[in-house]
Amino acid sequence: MHESICFRRLLGAWLACVLLLLAAPARAVDAPRDYVIGAGDLVRINVYQSPDLTLEARVTESGTISYPLLGTLKLGGLSVAQAEAEITRGLRDGRYLKNPQVTLMVTLVRGHQVSALGSVNKPGRYSIDLVGMRLSELLALAGGIAPGGSEIVTVTGERDGKRFRSEIDLPALYGSKPGEDPVLLNGDVLFVDRAPVVYIYGEVQKPGPIRLERGMNVMQALAAGGGVTPRGTQRGLRVHRRGSDGEVKVSEPSMTATLVEGDVIYVRESLF
Repeated sequence: MHESICFRRLLGAWLACVLLLLAAPARAVDAPRDYVIGAGDLVRINVYQSPDLTLEARVTESGTISYPLLGTLKLGGLSVAQAEAEITRGLRDGRYLKNPQVTLMVTLVRGHQVSALGSVNKPGRYSIDLVGMRLSELLALAGGIAPGGSEIVTVTGERDGKRFRSEIDLPALYGSKPGEDPVLLNGDVLFVDRAPVVYIYGEVQKPGPIRLERGMNVMQALAAGGGVTPRGTQRGLRVHRRGSDGEVKVSEPSMTATLVEGDVIYVRESLF
């Protein structure tokens, strides 16, 4: 008898907790980023209890569609919510429906595209499915930076009717203190140049171009070139560097001197 009373009390407490959870308001979650309709997009419009007003149409190059009763509607440049409000307003103000309930879905995205060019693994044009796509997301779609690609990414496009150009430092973007990860807009072009190089020749094991790493010095370049041959010497090593005036200057740097893009290192043959 006592066990039965305890069980009923536990069951009652459990049911009370369930009812409280059901009655509690749902926690707010972040709303998804709203897509902006563009030319070429395929949209489907539904009006509750009005099947004659259901329509699937492609947005023209001028950003318009032809809709029953309302004629030509300008949807290009509007978010999905704004487009729904525009159709709702037209049906209500035209007194076609007293309280229209309109839903719009973008069933095929064609209107907003960006390009990834240069030293990426999968260059091409990519659709922006949602407003707010960032550079890092496009790089992921493009397969990342290709071998030999630069760590600096250039983004060009238009902002507020003016030409826009920005250089993004990828190591800084993914570092311990993340840098700018810009939002891409329709028509933007992402370009990854080839990585900067220096050249080494003379008495080294592997003469030729070497990828210039950040802060690389002469000693590190020699190591990347396989080191000096038995016939070579580090003494009298020369670096040829082109100045801003186009003139090439020759110097005898120390092993810890920092190199810049385009430097040419010459390792001499030992005289002894």
